[in-house]
Amino acid sequence: MLDNWTFGKRVGAGFALAGAILVVIAVVGFRTSESLIENDRLVEHTHEVRRALAELAAQVARAEGAMRGYVITSDGGFLEPYRIAVDASKSAFETVRSLTADNPAQQRRLDALRPVVDERIAHAQRTIDARAVSLDAATELVVEPKVRQMTNDIRKSIAEMDADEERLLVTRGAEALAAAESTKAVTLWGSVLGIIAIALIAWLIISSLAQQVSTAVHQVQSSSTELHAAANQQASAAKEQATAMNEITTTISELLATSRQIAASSQRVAQIAEQTASGARAGDGTVERAHESIAAIRRQVDSIVGHMLELGRKSQQIGAVLDIVSELAEQTNILAINATIEAAGAGESGRRFAVVADEIRKLADRVTGSTKEVRGLIEDVRSAVNTTVMATETGSKGVDAGSKQFGEVAAAFKQIGGLVQTTTEAAREIELSTKQQSTAVEQVNVAIANVAQATRETEASAEQTLNTVSQLTVMSRGLLRIVQSELA
Repeated sequence: MLDNWTFGKRVGAGFALAGAILVVIAVVGFRTSESLIENDRLVEHTHEVRRALAELAAQVARAEGAMRGYVITSDGGFLEPYRIAVDASKSAFETVRSLTADNPAQQRRLDALRPVVDERIAHAQRTIDARAVSLDAATELVVEPKVRQMTNDIRKSIAEMDADEERLLVTRGAEALAAAESTKAVTLWGSVLGIIAIALIAWLIISSLAQQVSTAVHQVQSSSTELHAAANQQASAAKEQATAMNEITTTISELLATSRQIAASSQRVAQIAEQTASGARAGDGTVERAHESIAAIRRQVDSIVGHMLELGRKSQQIGAVLDIVSELAEQTNILAINATIEAAGAGESGRRFAVVADEIRKLADRVTGSTKEVRGLIEDVRSAVNTTVMATETGSKGVDAGSKQFGEVAAAFKQIGGLVQTTTEAAREIELSTKQQSTAVEQVNVAIANVAQATRETEASAEQTLNTVSQLTVMSRGLLRIVQSELA
């Protein structure tokens, strides 16, 4: 395409290239100048930080000196400088914090220094308050070991921060010096190289117009044809890579869908597992209640057995009493007959029969008492029977409750079985999804193999292009020799 350019186009292109070189030099020089200005700003910022640190140390020292002057002299004139120094130290501290906001290490030191400074100021205030009471109390506070330790810690922290800023100052000074040297080098050598480049471009433009290069131009065109063929081959390889990448994209989409399905199935399995755990817990509770119902049934049965034993004993007593009643009935009958006979023929001697009649009456009373006792025993028997019936009914209810509880247990375990079946189905779905994912991975491997093959073909094409470019380099050297010989 350049061979068809006119002289004006070539000259315009040459000046455009020269202008581009000058623009590059100007941009590089501008950036190095900006870097130099920024380094100067950072150096000045470092000086500000050091001045603020010095101000902080000075204000803390002034506050301590004013406090000591007040303790020694008890002169209230020292208190106003003390308060001014305290306020100034707080202001200086905030200034240092603001200036070092972009330095995490200094911020950490300030965070550690702040409570020490506050404690030192608070101790100084306590000392001043104690001086108002007595000199000895204030002196004891002044000579406390922790006071010297706090003062040393404050000075050490400020010294460390100042040393850090000094190191930054040295580093930034070196960077500023390097930036200045770079700016001078870019300006000087950029100008020289720009002039050389412009002269070389002009010489090349003039040399390109020579008629002796026509033969070499044909060779260049032939080489361009070969490059075109190589480029076509690279384009084909690129298409193959694009196709392979499409396949990879599709496969990855399948993998994504499969992964989502696996995630959904896993979630479902987790939910079912939770339901299974709940069903199992319900089954445990139901079994426990069934156990309690069985224990209640057992207690009712024991009660029934006791009542039945009691009923047997009462029955025996009833039998004994009935025997007595029978015996008394017989004796009463005999006595009654004898009393009748005696009374009939006794006459005045019938008084003796009165005694007999009295015995008969006593015996009748005894029979009456025995009858009452029999009746009481019968009532006890009835009560025992009623108790037995009630206990039996309660036991029956307990048995019913136990049966119901076991029914609930059966239902709970049936539910667990259903959940386990559902869990199995979900596991099968996961297995199927995993197989699909394995197939997709295999497809990815095949697609990657295709990409690798296409890459090898591209590499071969690149080698061929490199060989063609080497030939062009040799031809260009030949052209240079022809032009040099022509100019000579």
